[in-house]
Amino acid sequence: MSVKDSKAELTTITYDRDKIEEKVDSIYEAIVIMGKRAEQINAEIRSELHNKLDEFAVHNSTLEEVFENREQIEISKHYEKLPKPTSIAIQEWLDDEIYFRNTNAESEN
Repeated sequence: MSVKDSKAELTTITYDRDKIEEKVDSIYEAIVIMGKRAEQINAEIRSELHNKLDEFAVHNSTLEEVFENREQIEISKHYEKLPKPTSIAIQEWLDDEIYFRNTNAESEN
């Protein structure tokens, strides 16, 4: 799923605890899974943003030229308006779009 196509909330909302923990044994396990997914999403967004900004990078520039680069400013503003990685991870969790497995349970069997 693309971050740009996400239906995640842009603002803080309250989620139903029962919906979050119904797939696992505890709310804490669900939070750890969503947290790890949020880290993955954040890394993807950061990488994509840096790649786009590098296209406009001028390595031999003066301070005035840095502030005048409108394309970089517009790209940065666009990424600031996207939902936060945590919100995207929660929405993916609620939509059953996150694959997870408990490796401790598998090693005990």
